[in-house]
Parts: sequence; C-alpha cells; structure tokens
Amino acid sequence: MVVFPNAKINLGLYVVEKRTDGFHNLETIFYPVPWRDALEAVPATGSETTLTTTGLAVDAPSEKNLVMRAYRLLAEEYHLPKLNIYLHKAIPFGAGLGGGSADAAFMLTMLNQLFGLGIPEGKLAEYAATLGSDCAFFVYNRPMMASGRGEVLSPIEVDLSGYTIVLVKPPFGISTPEAFSGITPKQPQIALSEAIKQPVERWKDVLFNDFEPHLFCNHPQLAAIKQQLYDNGATYAAMSGSGSTIFGIFKDNVEVVVKNCTVFTAML
Repeated sequence: MVVFPNAKINLGLYVVEKRTDGFHNLETIFYPVPWRDALEAVPATGSETTLTTTGLAVDAPSEKNLVMRAYRLLAEEYHLPKLNIYLHKAIPFGAGLGGGSADAAFMLTMLNQLFGLGIPEGKLAEYAATLGSDCAFFVYNRPMMASGRGEVLSPIEVDLSGYTIVLVKPPFGISTPEAFSGITPKQPQIALSEAIKQPVERWKDVLFNDFEPHLFCNHPQLAAIKQQLYDNGATYAAMSGSGSTIFGIFKDNVEVVVKNCTVFTAML
C-alpha cells in the first residue's frame, strides 16, 4: 500500500502559556496543504521490519524515525507482521510544515487500513499524539483549531479552496529551542477564533505568528521573503509553525522565484 503524507501550514500561532512540564500551551489553526512525501509498506522480504528512505536526506537512525516508531507502536499491541517500509522525503525538515508528523500519522492510518484493525479515528489520534505534538492533526487531516501542545483539536470551518498557495523554504531550518528562546507567552489581542472569521483580505491585520518577531531578527531573510510574497500580490503571508517556511496565499495563479530557496506552488 502507498500513501502520500501531506504538509500543513499554521493560520495564526500564539504561545499563550508556559506549562509546568516545560512545554508551552499554544493556539493555532492547522490547515493541510498538498506538499507531499510518499510512504509505502509491503510484506518483509527478510525476518525484520526495515525502513528505507530516499529523497531529502534523513539525519536519524531508522529506529528513531517517526515512521518506524509509529509502526512499533501498533505492532506491539496488534501483533503486526514484519514489513519493508519505504519513505520518500520531499517535505523539508525544520520548516514548520509537519512533515515528520504527517509521515507518522499516515503510517498509523495505513496500518489500520492495511490490516483491518478497526481502530476508530479518535483512538488513532490518541496514538498519534504520543509520537508528537501535531501528529494527531494528520489523522484527521482537515482544518482544525489546536490548543495545548497542539494535540487538543476541534474542527473549524476554514476554506481556502480556489486560492493558490506559495511556500518558500530557505536553505536553513529553525530548531525548536531557537524558536522558543525568544518567546514571552501572552494572550492574543484578538482571539484566534474571531480573527479567522475575518475575510482573508483582512488576515494581514488580525492574524499573527508569535515566532515571527524574534526569528525575523535572527534571520532577516525570512522577513525579506514575506515582503517579497506581498510584493508579488499575496493576500496574506506568514511563517508556518516555528519553522523557516514562509507561505503566501494568492487569489490567482502566480509564479514566484526566490533566490537560493525551495519554492512550492499549488492550488488549494
């Protein structure tokens, strides 16, 4: 079986509280976008489950890869057979696009279908949440309001169908420690649930990512990319998650070229 894990963007991202466990409580909206990896599972040719990766280089041993961890999670409980797993990486790392989380969630969903495990969607999301803060979103893979560490999800009506999205990934990523090092938790001036109801044309004035101010200071190229997207006619532009990708939402088809960056364009 072959599946195609997709990326996500964040529409607004607010760090509202420091938790006693060292994590932060967030408020954001996850929205799926069609930048995809490819993930395949076939019966094992040997005596062990293996993971083979192609595409973008994965700098981690197989057993630490979220795909393998997702397999082990269900294999232990449901006594799954050995598999040869193939992952082709196209979604970049450290980019705020959730590529690794998507791979893990799609692995859980694929195993559920492949072996007829009958695990309800909500239970799959619980499994996914143990693997990463935003993994559960990719089980549902539809617009979701997220709180907590990103694992507390509720459906929200946001429809960007017909818009074109341009995602620009510079030649560097942002680590989680760097992203949070400049954050002072606070409540947003306008509640995210209210800001998102505004027309897309107004999002520029009401919808923000708390990581942008200090990361734009650390990496001026990010601010320049965002401005270039607006200069090219973006209705709204922002950084996705805590990573380095800047996205722009356009009413019409557009071709954007950013020097030394990976640019992905698609219709939503």
